[in-house]
Amino acid sequence: MLARCRAAALRARLPSLSATIMSASDTLPPFDTSSIKVTQTPDPEWTLGRPATATEQGRKWAEEEKLGWKTVDAKETDPKLIYSLCTSGIVPRPVAFVSTIAEDGTENLAPFSWFNQVCTNPPVLSVTFTDAPRHKDSGHNILATKGFTVNIISEPWVAQANACSIDAPPGVSEWALSGLTKEPSMSAKPARVKESAFSMECEFLQNVEIKDPDSGAVKANMILGTIKYIHIRNAVMNERGNGVDPAKLKPIGRLGGITYAKLGDNFRIPRLSWAEFGEEVQKDFIKDE
Repeated sequence: MLARCRAAALRARLPSLSATIMSASDTLPPFDTSSIKVTQTPDPEWTLGRPATATEQGRKWAEEEKLGWKTVDAKETDPKLIYSLCTSGIVPRPVAFVSTIAEDGTENLAPFSWFNQVCTNPPVLSVTFTDAPRHKDSGHNILATKGFTVNIISEPWVAQANACSIDAPPGVSEWALSGLTKEPSMSAKPARVKESAFSMECEFLQNVEIKDPDSGAVKANMILGTIKYIHIRNAVMNERGNGVDPAKLKPIGRLGGITYAKLGDNFRIPRLSWAEFGEEVQKDFIKDE
């Protein structure tokens, strides 16, 4: 009953929340829905050994280095500044939209940007949960009930996903205020997000405690999950049917502060083969001792 009352109170505030969002967007241009292009590389004439300063863009980049450096001693710096620097510098970060269930049956839905693929054979991913209060529910739920889903967020419903970052108290499910749709999972107890074009059902594999090197206190938990099932919309598959087309998936990424990013234009750079270039490398770049 208490959980339902809290959820109802949150829903009652949605009009004012919408006004807040609209006010914050008044000075910004409309979202660009144009599709992604695949372009040449920034330096299409690059050859082995060619410096970055061979292009105008590279020369400008090198010139800016003369403005100097800011060096930060992580141990001696306020953790809030480290957070700000890292979340704005380690970008873009993929976002895990995680669905979990608590021991009492409460469903939780929350986005996390400390997330990535760890391995493909076996298929394993990681999601890291810090010691901040609003992050505890999802991590605790996974450790308690062992199953979770990770749903990739796409542009058309990023507002709904972002709503789930609210610091709701324990016992309140974010599903109701998000407007998103539950889709039963095949093996995991938590539902996956039906709006997500790429969802993964995961089983708890391992918890890696991230400890403060001085005090030994646990500051975060990096949870590894084995991917049991992957659900992919046919509409976002590539022409070969062996992968996802990013222009169709339209995934979003996380930057610093409250900023998200969409994919920009893509470019392709072939991987070098030693069989093809090894002789040239030996001849021109490796000096005889």
